[in-house]
Parts: sequence; structure tokens; C-alpha cells
Amino acid sequence: MTRFFYAVLLVGAMSLPVISRACDLCGCFTPQVAEPQVQTTRPGFYSGVSEQFTRFGTMQFEGDEVPNPTGQYLNSSITQLFAGYEINERFALQLTLPIIDREFKRPEGFAIDHGSESGIGDMSILLRTVGFKYSSGGGRTFDVSGKNPVAIEHEPDFTFSAVLLTGLKFPTGDTSRLEEEFHEIEIPGAPESGIHGHDLTLGTGSYDGIFGEQNSFRYKNIFLETNLQFTLRGDGAHQYHFANDLTWSGGPGYYFLRKETIAGIEFEISGEYKDVDRFRGKPADDTGITSVFLGPRIVLSHGRWSAELTGEFPISIDNTSLQAVPDYRIRGGFSFHF
Repeated sequence: MTRFFYAVLLVGAMSLPVISRACDLCGCFTPQVAEPQVQTTRPGFYSGVSEQFTRFGTMQFEGDEVPNPTGQYLNSSITQLFAGYEINERFALQLTLPIIDREFKRPEGFAIDHGSESGIGDMSILLRTVGFKYSSGGGRTFDVSGKNPVAIEHEPDFTFSAVLLTGLKFPTGDTSRLEEEFHEIEIPGAPESGIHGHDLTLGTGSYDGIFGEQNSFRYKNIFLETNLQFTLRGDGAHQYHFANDLTWSGGPGYYFLRKETIAGIEFEISGEYKDVDRFRGKPADDTGITSVFLGPRIVLSHGRWSAELTGEFPISIDNTSLQAVPDYRIRGGFSFHF
């Protein structure tokens, strides 16, 4: 089996990556494409880039859509540069550095604030541990067309792996936008903003723990993947404390091509649960969210490179107070194993 089978996708970024709340702080991306024909896993370096674009253009209050007379929106682009080293078939380390660009339009009193925020986000380091793996079926046949029979290895019919993810996020992103929380004043009669400093900040100002697990199952061309990530938030900057959050994703898929080039499509469902943040020790009412997304995920690999592309659309969003919530999200990634 190739090392692609043991490199897995983390959902923060599940991507899942993969984050759906308004502040849109991205998790780690690690490449995941199922194994090609039987090969030997070798230690080595890999690197790549991923992109997540989220359009926040719908206003919701307590889970219900409300009018958006000022046309406020937030376009969030998170590019992740990552590099890792597979120590062996069981352990791998990865560093991830996000580069964030956010364009927004929002009411500020009776005026309109239209601007952008960009820079590096919070860097993270991730340890992947293969806790369990199993395969069966396949085996060897012999080519007897020549003078000497040649053994031909065939990939297993059934494979399963369970992977643990542990990591640490560092406060490398700029947190100056969080200072807005000190100066927010509601003006009677003025339209209310659903985009705040905690939505625009590039970092949390906290050291956060990352804990996750991933399961991968395949029988011939049919596969199923599940991903779960919990982020334990530390004390943030400017008396602002982001809440812990739980993200998940997974779904069934089918490989319609499994030769030298691998191509497959997955029916992916993902979601997140996050409680409200705290500012100056009190709840920040407009920060809690429970969301579910649905969409296709396409995976490709050939030789030493792998790629994927996912389109996700919300089917359920339950939020607290007034927030700008996602209309859609597009994610993609490319990696190369040296």
C-alpha cells in the first residue's frame, strides 16, 4: 500500500475541514486519497496547498433568516501551506500555516463599512498516529507466460484504518480586530451588524489543543470515511475567549477508476457544534452555531501527487442572536509526496 492510504484529511479545515461558523477559523488540512495498487509505504516528506472559500451573505437571527437591507456580507478565503514528514507507516508530523483574506461589507451605525483583512493565521503542528489497520483478500497470482513464473501482487479487497490526531495551535495570527469588541455600541434605529471583530480576526490569541480521529473503510471500489475533531480553546487575547468546538464529516463514496490513476467521488455530509464565546467573562451571544452541510467531494491521485475538490451547501444552520451565515463553501487541496 502506498503512503497515500495513511495520510488523512483533518476536518478544521475538515477542513475540514472544514469550519462553518461565522468566524471561519480554519482547521488543518492533510491530504487523503485511498491507496493505489499494492506498493510499499516508505517514510518521506510531503507538502502542498489547500484553499477554502466561504461566502457569508445570509443573515439569520436565532436560526431564522431575516432581511439584509444593507447587503452586508463576508467573503472568506483561507489558503493553507502545509508540509509534513511520514516517520513510518504509523506516525507522521505536519506543520500548517494559513494565509487568510477576508472582504466584508457591514453597517456601522448609519454608515456602511466596506473593507478587508488579510495576513497569516494561527500556525499548527499535528501528529498523526495510525492506531489500527487491517486488510484482507487480494493476494498473489502468477504470470506464467514467460520462462519463469512472476508473482503479481493484488491490492486487498477490504481495508480499514483508524487514525488518531493530536496537535497544538499557536497564536501567530493578528488579533487586533478583537479590540472592536470593546467599542461596539448599538445606535437606536441603526441597522444591526452581523459581522464583528471576532468574525474578522486572523487569530484567537490562544494556544489551542487539537484532538481528532478518522476512520477509513474500503471494500473493492466502495469506500466510507468518517472524521471527527475537537478543538480545546485556551485563553485568548483582549479578554476574548473563543468557545471549544466540535467538527465532523464523512460519507460513502465510489472509486470509478482504480489503476495507475485513481479517481472517486464521495457523498459528504459535515457539520459543527460550537457554544457561545466569552468576552470579559460574559457570554458573547452572537457566536454560537450548530450547522450541517452537504455536497460532493472528488478525489484524484496519480503517482506521487493527490488532489481533491469539495463543494458544500448548508442544509441546516441553527445560530444564536444575529449572525451572517454561510451560503456555500468550496474547498480544494493538492499535495506532493517526495
